[in-house]
Amino acid sequence: MRNILITLAIATGCLTALAQQQGNPFLGRWDFNVKTGDVGASWIGVTEKDGKLEVWYQPTGGNVFQVKDFKVAGSHLSLTLRPATATHPATTWELDAAGDKLTGVQKTGDATLALSGVRAPEMKRAAPAAWSTPEPLFNGKDLTGWEPIGKAKSNWTVEDGLLVNTAHGANLRTTRSFEDFKVHYEVNCPEDGNSGFYLRGRYEVQIEYEPLTSNPPERRIGSVYGRIAPQPPLPRAPGQWETFDVTLVGRIVTVVHNGVTVIDHKEIEGITGGALNANEGEPGPFYIQGDHTGGLKFRNLTVSVQQK
Repeated sequence: MRNILITLAIATGCLTALAQQQGNPFLGRWDFNVKTGDVGASWIGVTEKDGKLEVWYQPTGGNVFQVKDFKVAGSHLSLTLRPATATHPATTWELDAAGDKLTGVQKTGDATLALSGVRAPEMKRAAPAAWSTPEPLFNGKDLTGWEPIGKAKSNWTVEDGLLVNTAHGANLRTTRSFEDFKVHYEVNCPEDGNSGFYLRGRYEVQIEYEPLTSNPPERRIGSVYGRIAPQPPLPRAPGQWETFDVTLVGRIVTVVHNGVTVIDHKEIEGITGGALNANEGEPGPFYIQGDHTGGLKFRNLTVSVQQK
């Protein structure tokens, strides 16, 4: 019996050591396509710092934020994304890990929604040896190559060779999709205006001239919304033409605003609010927000891709 107990103790120790080597099954970044009528996109990132877990959550809209109320029990993770209030029940996620997949359910009161997530791709790749000659995304005459998104009324039109969103309405996307690229666009954003230029349809480069008290640096003009703040921040210029040159290779982004590099080869950890889907490893379109405010104008939109 003594020998059996010793053998069992050794086996248990080996299993514990193996579990420690394997680590927490939730560590990493996870992409979710959440079916809420139209497909929505969400993301969670789980990291370990000083022996403690941190969990960050990107909802289908808005900005990424840290989740404070969560529990991990083996291969099960419980998240409280929104606590209950006097007028609204809590929203929770219950997730189970199995390899590179997470499955579970979202609960808000009696309403439930099935969840399925996959480990986000790393997308580590070298920049092209050469880029193609820039080609226009907008012809200055009509909306050829662009289409509205969803059922909202589109207020996008062409005026005097400019791409104009005359009022709050539909977002606008390219009919083509892109992988790695260098994109150039020029924008005139009025005071109190808010829009965004999405890369692969998943990562928003912010355009806004709302009061400074409305947004922290990582949600102001030139940022990757909620993810990366521009540095240095440039003088604000509502009602004036401004240029953006954005390079995206895998997850690595560089943003040049009015000739000044404000984001220099930074990694985009995950999707931003408003992403068309969470299929991060796939090519995607450019899209411009029209559902916040009107009055924005665009010109000289061009793209370069890997030269063949």
